[in-house]
Amino acid sequence: LFRKSKGKPNGKKPAPEEKKLYLEPEYTKSRITDFEFKELVMLPREIDLNEWLASNTTTFFHHINLQYSTISEFCTGESCQTMAVCNTQYYWYDERGKKIKCTAPQYVDFVMSSVQKLVTDEDVFPTKYGKEFPNSFESLVKKICKYLFHVLAHIYSSHFKETLALELHGHLNTLYTHFILFIREFNLVDPKETTIMDDLTEVLCSSSGSSSNGSGNGSSNSAGAQNHVKER
Repeated sequence: LFRKSKGKPNGKKPAPEEKKLYLEPEYTKSRITDFEFKELVMLPREIDLNEWLASNTTTFFHHINLQYSTISEFCTGESCQTMAVCNTQYYWYDERGKKIKCTAPQYVDFVMSSVQKLVTDEDVFPTKYGKEFPNSFESLVKKICKYLFHVLAHIYSSHFKETLALELHGHLNTLYTHFILFIREFNLVDPKETTIMDDLTEVLCSSSGSSSNGSGNGSSNSAGAQNHVKER
């Protein structure tokens, strides 16, 4: 639990790291279902990969948006002046690649409105029979998943107390577990991007589905996922 409290080399004492409430065993045990998410994320035999990525990504977008909306009144420009997760700060980049420093609610708003635009664009997420997915589809899905991960991680690191008060931590844990196993299965987010929440992932995802084959911890699965889709 206290692994990360290494001293900073610049002579300044590091700020004492708060104990991570979301890692407390009484809370990590909480789920709304005991479903085997490892099986749930696997590509069904008769379904096209892009169709599967599209329907899952759209569903995760709606669920994460909903989960964020439950605590959005506590995520303000004053309380969350930067889009922070643990000790990391995220910036938004506009269409021209210009870096924008913004508050957490602004960042989440950028994420949600840009993802909303993509998932409702027939040229990107086609729903009509016979319409092709664009060549850039997989890279767009990867981008969406990376930003959705940032939102989930921000809820844990900055708003877990409120989530607990609303008794929605079981929903949050279930959503996080399902999402992480999905992005691992199809290698959608660079593991470097998600290391910031590795302590939580370890607790939530190694217990998920481990009963089925005894060795079901996340590490063996992610190694398999790397071979699964190698192109970037």
